[in-house]
Amino acid sequence: MNKATILVVDDERGIRQSFNMALKDEYHVLLAGTGEKAIDIFQKNPIDLILLDILLPDIDGIDLLKKLKHTDPNTEIIMVTAVNDLQTAVMAIKLGAYEYIIKPFIVDDVLTVIGRALEKRRLVRQVAYLRNELERYQPFEKMIGKDKKMRSIFELISTVSQSDGTVLIQGKSGTGKELVARAIHNLSPRKSQPFVVINCAAIPPTLMESELFGYNKGAFTGAASTNMGKLEIADKGTVFFDDIDSLDINMQAKLLRIIQEKEFQRLGNTRLIKADLRFVAASNKDISDLILHGEFREDLFYRLNVFPIKLPPLRERMGDIPLLLNHFFKLYAKKSGRPQKTVSEKALKVLMEYDWPGNVREVQNIVERLCTIKQNSVIQFKDVATLIISKKKITDSSLKEAVSSFEKQYIAEVLEMVNGNRKKASEKLGIHRNTLLSKIHEYDPHI
Repeated sequence: MNKATILVVDDERGIRQSFNMALKDEYHVLLAGTGEKAIDIFQKNPIDLILLDILLPDIDGIDLLKKLKHTDPNTEIIMVTAVNDLQTAVMAIKLGAYEYIIKPFIVDDVLTVIGRALEKRRLVRQVAYLRNELERYQPFEKMIGKDKKMRSIFELISTVSQSDGTVLIQGKSGTGKELVARAIHNLSPRKSQPFVVINCAAIPPTLMESELFGYNKGAFTGAASTNMGKLEIADKGTVFFDDIDSLDINMQAKLLRIIQEKEFQRLGNTRLIKADLRFVAASNKDISDLILHGEFREDLFYRLNVFPIKLPPLRERMGDIPLLLNHFFKLYAKKSGRPQKTVSEKALKVLMEYDWPGNVREVQNIVERLCTIKQNSVIQFKDVATLIISKKKITDSSLKEAVSSFEKQYIAEVLEMVNGNRKKASEKLGIHRNTLLSKIHEYDPHI
């Protein structure tokens, strides 16, 4: 274990040597006879604690205390003086000194004070460490993840957010593409400006132009007033094109020009409108494949793909499932005003083995369903088994095979619950003991 380093600052050589003799066996001791020497040592060495004399030949001890605490507030300082001055003692404590001791003193008493001060420093550092560890797993702009892939994405978001380059986010449905887009905006210099979402899949092609560009009164049948488009609303901010793969091929050409020129016209108006915009787009399809089939413009893809971000499906970061479950249980508890639910070890095992085709959104939906229909505070195996089995892909399985899979898993759970007692298990299952034995043999002939 590394020894703590103590700096003794005193103009009396005898005092310095006395402290050195008393401390050197347990601590690493450095000595200074002046304030200037103390500052030099402090700047060049990691110091855990300082024994500081108030009366120094070149600088007032209180002033030196202020300077040292300003440089490193976590260094513990014990003031030492031959003068019993209550006012100075109070001032020193207010300025951050741990203790104020008066010469002459008993060495054992000083060692006790030093021990307490170093223990306080250790606890402060431990709290800081734990807080840092906790923050590593806190939501990154509402995104949850400690998986290596997600940590890399968080770092990429932090970097990309400082640029104005276009971003293309690709990932399966439910992986959090809009959250990434919002995080990029919220961490950028544009964060105080609008973040405007354009859902390309939800807006019919015939309405897309009026949604994007806006229109003047009388521009088309039904245009009873002049309306600003979403691009104009987003000026100075970020515009997010969700499901960009759904955008009509003709609108793709117009979008390409807008990204390049940063200008457009309202429908029914010839005046060019300049817009300072950051463009972010997202797709749950492979755009390279769409390009091959002539469904997406290659030039638009390259214009959007300046900063590509690929989000992994949840099945590739299964270690994040406990974090996600806890996050959504906490959110639901806050929303409903009910106590937060937890998941049993066996239930968690089932959830960890599921492949989550709906990704993070599916986790949220299942948590909400469990919180709504289950009254118990701990979610058990039986609570999640039916939900998960019903959601598993059964393309290659018959109904009988799916039922058998659940039955086998449920019987195993009940047997484990009663420590293998088949009589008790049959009673809990509501079947005859011989039926249970038959099913056990069917699922595992070696038993």
